Amino acid sequence: MIPQIGFVELLILGVVALIVVGPKDLPALLRKLGALTAKAKRMAGEFRGAFDDMGREVELDELRKEIDAIKNANPVNQIKDELDNVGRDIDASVKD
Repeated sequence: MIPQIGFVELLILGVVALIVVGPKDLPALLRKLGALTAKAKRMAGEFRGAFDDMGREVELDELRKEIDAIKNANPVNQIKDELDNVGRDIDASVKD
């Protein structure tokens, strides 16, 4: 859950930071804060990218399995087996 920070809250934070840190060190503190924020965003992007890559790998594995199943399926043999069974049934019916 991302906190909602308005203009007034930012102004209060700025005044408190100015009082606590001082006007001399405030720019350096803000630079460090900006660098930390950028690093956190970069890490979040890498983390998200890793999950996306894992998802793509899983999808590719599933597609490979489906392709292998299609390659291994031989509809001609299945039809031939069914016709042989029907032929045997007809022969058995005629003999009776």
